[in-house]
Amino acid sequence: MSYSSFEIKSNDDLLLAGQSWMPSNIQAVICLVHGLGEHIGRFAPMADYMNNNGTGIMGMDLRGHGKSEGPRGHTPTYNHLLDDISLLVDKAKSDFPNVPIFLFGHSMGGNIVTNYVLRRNTQGISGAIFSSPWYRLAFEPPAFKVKLGKMMNGIFPSFTQRNEIDTNALCSDPAVIRAYEEDPLVHDKISAGLFFTVYSAGLWALENANKLSIPALLTHGDKDALTSCVASSEFANTADEKVELKIWDGLKHEPHNEPEKEKVFGFLCDWVKSKTPE
Repeated sequence: MSYSSFEIKSNDDLLLAGQSWMPSNIQAVICLVHGLGEHIGRFAPMADYMNNNGTGIMGMDLRGHGKSEGPRGHTPTYNHLLDDISLLVDKAKSDFPNVPIFLFGHSMGGNIVTNYVLRRNTQGISGAIFSSPWYRLAFEPPAFKVKLGKMMNGIFPSFTQRNEIDTNALCSDPAVIRAYEEDPLVHDKISAGLFFTVYSAGLWALENANKLSIPALLTHGDKDALTSCVASSEFANTADEKVELKIWDGLKHEPHNEPEKEKVFGFLCDWVKSKTPE
């Protein structure tokens, strides 16, 4: 396995910190988009498994996350996020011109990747994986925070509140939860602008799932208390044959960090291989 770090300059001049894990026999490359408050480094165990099965992983910390620049938990507009993903995809295509390219997005990243493949040019992308995507939340945020956020989004979009994520809802592995809580690159911030743009984009994705033009795998744990598993089923039903839906019985928000993660990784690998030309 070959590990490297890189930087991408966004269209508005932010430095976005990236990481790449590549096997010696690259058969496919996954561009990975992480979730709210976390960073790309949390997917190293998944990258290790994928590398051992011929699939490379490359991703970057989203703006306002991890080692990337930008106010914590904020984006000026949703299109800024989609533009950043375009730059990541372009880099993958440039670095690996003869290798199938896939997109993988988890949670908020699943929201972003879904909207990317629905709204942007998917030429050269072999498929997409939506992991526990944020189409709708599995809970109702405190009413006073929603009201305050809605007001501030109109006058001060970068106004930031705590994201209220219950770390015990991430997965069933205490070591993973402890590492998350102690990780200096993890934050609990979300701005009014980021919340309402992602919230709206999730609903838009549900309404426009039939526009999907490339093969996709949608995975979700049925014990997810953060993002809605029911909404994922709704998306898959609307997208019809373009989406393969996999519901993980008994798993929480991060199936890739559950004790059963080897089974999850194997399923993802098999799906990527099924969409990769011999």
